[in-house]
Amino acid sequence: MKRDFLKDSVRKSTDFSRTDQNKGVPPPPIQKPVPENAELIDLPEPTHWRIKIGLAEAISRRRSRRSFSNVPLSVDELSFLLWATQGIRKKLDSGHAYRVVPSAGCRHALETYIAAFRVDELDKAIYRYLPLNHHLLKVAVHADLEDKMTKAALDQPFAGNCAATFVWTTVPYRMEWRYAEASYKVIALDAGHVCQNLYLACEALGCGTCAVAAYDQELTDALLCVDGEDEFTVYMSPVGKI
Repeated sequence: MKRDFLKDSVRKSTDFSRTDQNKGVPPPPIQKPVPENAELIDLPEPTHWRIKIGLAEAISRRRSRRSFSNVPLSVDELSFLLWATQGIRKKLDSGHAYRVVPSAGCRHALETYIAAFRVDELDKAIYRYLPLNHHLLKVAVHADLEDKMTKAALDQPFAGNCAATFVWTTVPYRMEWRYAEASYKVIALDAGHVCQNLYLACEALGCGTCAVAAYDQELTDALLCVDGEDEFTVYMSPVGKI
């Protein structure tokens, strides 16, 4: 049994004086570097959204949805969902920013990837969200992407039968820099905060989603082109119109 992972007893045995933060090491950057000469995709600014319902109704209607129509997401809708889950309210310095979701110690150790199947104005591909400037970066193009994403989700068909699947990775060092061995529980909690925002934002747009914590680790990491050690998948959630 691994119940100790859910407890905060680790804090009593962690020597926080030995963290990189307390050694004076600068914090890691807010987002992964962008390759030189990369072609970035501008997303609509997060200002005017066609929100269909209020917060109370979105909360009351929230449920996991696994059946979606063939109607694509608009790039405006995808932009809103990305902002709602990882948008930046204010950059403080190279290693800290206030976002629309909470994170332990303002560390924000998650990166957001999109497997876009049916999104207007976007090629079918894997993209990474760049929250600092609200851009997308194309990461990889895979043949039969829907089938590969379904297989990555352990053959749960709605992971490929949707408009786009959100996949969150963690860069653990962002949290380890401050919390050392106490990092891992709070990374998981942070992923929950992000996904709940996705649920409510989807309901507000007339979309649906379903959180997925069962996936093929190695296959999903390979689809995202991450190394599986310094960055790896922790959560995913398919999105589509209902």
